[in-house]
Amino acid sequence: MIKVMPESKGNVLILEAEGKLTDRDYKDVLIPRLESIIGEHGKARLLLDRGDEFHGWDAAALWDDAHFGIAHRKDFEKMGVIGGPKWVEWGLKLAALAISGEIRSFPSSEREEALRWINA
Repeated sequence: MIKVMPESKGNVLILEAEGKLTDRDYKDVLIPRLESIIGEHGKARLLLDRGDEFHGWDAAALWDDAHFGIAHRKDFEKMGVIGGPKWVEWGLKLAALAISGEIRSFPSSEREEALRWINA
């Protein structure tokens, strides 16, 4: 499940992920929000906060993520992730090869720093 956090405003979209992300999470929440932000502001800033109950993506959601990211690789000003295992950092490094914006990961203990960064 993915939830839009109240700190989201303007071109900043802050999400909290729990459980396993699905195709519906992307098609019903993430993609429409990002398309709206990109259409209105030109570039998006995305921060994903993965709580303790986050269990990754199903196959369809991974496809949605890769497809949207590649199609909009020049439409992200910043993209960040809070929390998660070490493989998340590797995933972000791969994303940095395709995405033109700034990409960072933050440990769970640095949520406030991540919020300052995404808004700066």
